Parts: sequence; C-alpha cells; structure tokens
Amino acid sequence: MILVTGGAGYIGSHCVLALLAKGLDVVIFDNLETGHIETVETLKKEGNVQFVKGDLKNLEDINSVFDEFQIDAVVHFAALSLVGESVKEPQKYYYNNVYGTLNLLNAMLEHNVKKIVFSSTAATYGEPEYIPIDEKHPQNPINPYGNSKLMVEKIMDDYSKAYDLRSVRLRYFNVAGADSKARVGEWHEPETHLIPNVLKSTFSGGKIFEMYGDDYPTKDGTCVRDYINVEDLAQAHILALEYLNNDGATNYFNLGTKNGDTVKEVFSACEKVTEKTIPVNIMPRRAGDPASLVADNSKAKEILGWNPKHTLEESINTAYLYLNKNN
Repeated sequence: MILVTGGAGYIGSHCVLALLAKGLDVVIFDNLETGHIETVETLKKEGNVQFVKGDLKNLEDINSVFDEFQIDAVVHFAALSLVGESVKEPQKYYYNNVYGTLNLLNAMLEHNVKKIVFSSTAATYGEPEYIPIDEKHPQNPINPYGNSKLMVEKIMDDYSKAYDLRSVRLRYFNVAGADSKARVGEWHEPETHLIPNVLKSTFSGGKIFEMYGDDYPTKDGTCVRDYINVEDLAQAHILALEYLNNDGATNYFNLGTKNGDTVKEVFSACEKVTEKTIPVNIMPRRAGDPASLVADNSKAKEILGWNPKHTLEESINTAYLYLNKNN
C-alpha cells in the first residue's frame, strides 16, 4: 500500500490516479487545508483508496496511519507552496513544511518504512546562474518556501546515511494541465497560477490580464518558464517508486521539458484553445522574476527512463476541459 500525503491536492490527486492505474492500493493523508474532499470522493471511484484526515504537524495523526495500514512506501506532497505568502509568514512555512516532514520521516522510521518520493521544487535553485538548469546547479533559494524544501532535502540526505531511509526528490518546474478525462484538475482557492487564471477569465469575460514585463532578454521580451504536464509529472513519481523498489540509492531529479515558453506564448496558446481573445495590459517587471527558468531533464530521462510526452497546448486543453466541467 502506498501512502500519499497531500493526495487531495492538485499534483497529489493526479499521482493517486497514476498509482491506481498501476493496480496499487493507496492511502491518502490530507488535512484538507488546500485539498478537497470532493477530489477524494472522485479518486475512490477509480480504485482502492482509503482516506485519513490528519495533519503532519500532529505526530499522533501520522503514526495512526502507519499503525492501521501496511505501508510499503510514501509519496509526500503535503506542503504549503505560495512563495509570496512564505515571505510574509515564514514561521508558517517552516513549521508546516519542515516540522511536518520530520514527523512523517520519524513515523516511517518507527514503522520500518524506508522509501519516500518527495515533491521538491526548482525554487531550491534560486536565481539561475545558467540555463537550462541541471542538478549540479547551486541551490541558493531566495524565499522561505524554497528554503523549507531545501531543508527537507538536506534532512533526507542525513536520514539516508544514518538510517538507510532512501528518498527520491523530484524538483518540479512549472506544472500545468489536468487529467485527460477531466476527473481531477487544478483547484486552488484563491487560484494563483497563470494558466487556469487566464482560462477562467474567458468564462466571465471582461477581465483584463496584467503581464509583468515585456523587456526581458528573451525572444519576445516576456519571461520564459518550463511548463511540465501534470500527467507526465505523475508518471515520474511512478518511475521514482520503481527506482526505489529496485534498490535505487537516494537521488534527486529535475522535472521539466527542457523547453521554455514565454508568457506571450502561453496567452497565445490559451487563445487558440479557447478560441477567444484575451485582453492584456503590459505592466512593469515584478521584483524577483528571473527572465528564464528551464530544466535540464537529462538525468531523469537517463536514470528513471522518464520522457515527458505532452505539449503546452495539450496541457492547456486538458485544463480547459476540467475548468469547463467544474465551473
């Protein structure tokens, strides 16, 4: 049985679908602070899914899961992930992301579970020194969110050496899209991500989007980001679990496409998918927005055998289908 923390959330729910498609049994552990019970109910229709409402900040909550279920491995998504909020409320982020993960790891040790796949982030790299970013790139986060994820990576290194608790850390770039059957998708309150916000604006009409900066040293002057499809991302977690099951050592991988798309290209693709014109105002640059963030994904391809398949337009199309179904 696989324990998925944060399985009621955006990326976690897609990973649960991928695990169920492999015939695996899943326990979702989620405090429903940002996840949704409706998502859990949808997932239960797809296979053997147990749900436990609990909080990683409470050691008793997570220990009870290991006491009740025979857990073979953990996929750990549960975390707070808003960069701006982390700057305003660092205490909340360190307490939740670092202390919560420590409780999870200690419960794993207590119950002799020695395999975990961790949802990390490209934010651990900070400002890019070169593009594309490979795993040898220095890790110098520039906000508490990135710091909290890097701290967990370092803890996992130490737990691997001392206790043989093996981990795979997957460093995501920009995640996009939804389940191709529109069963689950991106559902944040409030929504902070570019693509769903652009798509939602076409439902009500009248919203003018603000594009921050068109004078970057990129092909059209707008920021370049690496958009990785959420179903491709979920497959990487399956491959990471298989890697650990085959006695793979503690490791870390970038998850991206190695292709960057500009903000203008994202808008253009959204207009193509929706067949609607999206009005935009060009605003000054925002502080702290790097011109370009693109992953070198060669290591994940070589060691995990991972190969992202979906295009940006396909990601936008599935996101649009999901939003149309649920709005």
